[in-house]
Amino acid sequence: MRTFAFSRADSVERAATSADATAFVAGGTTLLDLIKLDVLKPANVVDINALPLKRVERLDDGRLKIGALVTNTDLAHHPEVKAHYPVLSEALLAGASTQLRNMATTAGNVMQRTRCPYYRDPAAKCNRREPGTGCDAMNGINRMNAVLGGSDACIAVHPSDMCVGIAAIGATLTLQGPGGEREVDFADFHRLPGDTPHIEHDLQEGELITAITLDAPLKGAGSHYLKLRDRASYEFALASCAAEITLDGETIREARLALGGVATKPWRCTEAEAALVGQPAEKASFERAAEIALKDAVPREHNAYKIPLARQAIVRALRNAAQDKTSQSETQESQA
Repeated sequence: MRTFAFSRADSVERAATSADATAFVAGGTTLLDLIKLDVLKPANVVDINALPLKRVERLDDGRLKIGALVTNTDLAHHPEVKAHYPVLSEALLAGASTQLRNMATTAGNVMQRTRCPYYRDPAAKCNRREPGTGCDAMNGINRMNAVLGGSDACIAVHPSDMCVGIAAIGATLTLQGPGGEREVDFADFHRLPGDTPHIEHDLQEGELITAITLDAPLKGAGSHYLKLRDRASYEFALASCAAEITLDGETIREARLALGGVATKPWRCTEAEAALVGQPAEKASFERAAEIALKDAVPREHNAYKIPLARQAIVRALRNAAQDKTSQSETQESQA
């Protein structure tokens, strides 16, 4: 392991003015692994666990503000999340293992690095790790790589389950840096690789995430998070889908849809959402939406299976979300 300076921050302002080449550590479930692998080489590591960023609070406008250091376990089981954002709770509980969820933080999950084996192997060519060196995944074993959002420089998949749920819900990130505080739409935070895959997000030098504020929940929505993987116990997604849906009778009034396991960033399917509005909540509508969501997918030698798999995930997640909404309505009627 390379040597680095280590310190503990006692305020957000001091953390945000740390020296160049600084990495912030909270749960450390990604950072420490990558330092040990010699993939990340920070000169300074700043422990931010003492910062007051562990609150979850409902705002006056109906949104939910989540502190950056709230653990995945606490967030998944928080009453506000379970009641108003069940798709996020399901996504969190589908990720990692109980031990990791107890350590991993909300902001750390947003910053989670790809599990592409070529990125994590310093002997391999990887434009994301070392710009301009090439991408061994293009012609290598790319079964786990992306079919959406890739480029000729990179097809690494974003691994987070939590971020798929947040992408469907919609959110704003609060960032603190040497220049002060700013906000970024969650949909704009993670960048497509293009010609610069080493620039993964909109975080600037010295900045850290202090909070994530979820959009106000869809009133009366049914929702579902579906994760398809090699084994159910502990594995990253081959394809996943977060779906929310509201109905007028049997007609879709509003839909939100996001994919994981198949794209280079948390993937919001806005065209598919628009195509669902005004349509009957039935299999044919869901299948058309799935076709639209995957129309720009580009398969490689080993990952073409992800396209039909993701379509199936969309259809099943929408079907389950619609059934969830119907069940809610029947329960409300029986209690009236």
